[in-house]
Amino acid sequence: MAHENTGDERAETTFGLLAECLEGLGGVPKVVLSDRMACLKGAVVANVVVPTATYVRFATHYGFRPDFCEGADPESKGVVEHLAGYVQVDLVVPEDGFGGKPEVANRQAWVWGLEVNGRLHSEIQAVPAERLQEERPLMRPLPSLRPALCRGELRKVDRLQTIRFGSARYSVPTTWVGRTLEIMVRDGEVVIGLDGEEITRHRLQPPGGISIYDEHYSGPARPPARAIRVRTETERAFIALGPVAEGFLRSAAAAGTPRLAGELAEIVSLEPSWGRAQLVAALERATRFRRFKAEDVRDILAAGPQAPNPVSAGKTLQLALPEAPVRSLEAYALEAIR
Repeated sequence: MAHENTGDERAETTFGLLAECLEGLGGVPKVVLSDRMACLKGAVVANVVVPTATYVRFATHYGFRPDFCEGADPESKGVVEHLAGYVQVDLVVPEDGFGGKPEVANRQAWVWGLEVNGRLHSEIQAVPAERLQEERPLMRPLPSLRPALCRGELRKVDRLQTIRFGSARYSVPTTWVGRTLEIMVRDGEVVIGLDGEEITRHRLQPPGGISIYDEHYSGPARPPARAIRVRTETERAFIALGPVAEGFLRSAAAAGTPRLAGELAEIVSLEPSWGRAQLVAALERATRFRRFKAEDVRDILAAGPQAPNPVSAGKTLQLALPEAPVRSLEAYALEAIR
């Protein structure tokens, strides 16, 4: 694993260390739990953490789901905190802080990591280095160069009949388990196919979300989701608009909408003027077309029923036309020309 001391907590530094950690593990875990660092957290709305767009792209590249610990809750990250304390007591303090030289500390930390990971751990009663060899096959492989998103990315269908993409999960029919399929995003929908043939499509989900179709399984499936917990009056008023408002919130968070809390406050202020029914209908349309600004919702309300509703083009109309008698061009020639 990565043991390195740095002088800052910028996003590029954090991503570099996380990449080094994944390379040290030799694989990618399903979930990466992090603190609510400013370089990774875009906003927090109703206890739902909105990751920055840069972090979403990083997680999508490696194929893991970014998760964040609970605020002011040491138990949700206690394992990491305990490990950090162990490093400070067993490595840093005996060496007297390495004289304040990060390069010396980093070199010594790498040697120290090889030493402690090669010893029997008192809690798990196993050698961490050997245990890692057993767990590595359960991880996703480290990514190599991949094609651009517009040309599709390759994903393998797991035993749960799902494909992971953008830190979310999407279901496919049973016959495709174990196969590698192509996945791409078109107009806010995730399209899954193979060799140009579409298999299924889902609405784009936020990181950690899941889209399951019951017809892909023998019975109904309940998609798991983190519960919404309101903390402010604005959040309470917005969530009170119903399931449409919750779907709008999760989709806006997945898109990395800046100033999301402020946008929600402006949207709530529209209800006295337009009424709840029209506001909910506008939120549903805004979610469909991925427009998450209060200004967009206001424009939809102003357009009213005159707003267009585009649909996918249908199949080409095939008509069986009757055959008409035809004559050659010579039949129209003048006698003098003949």
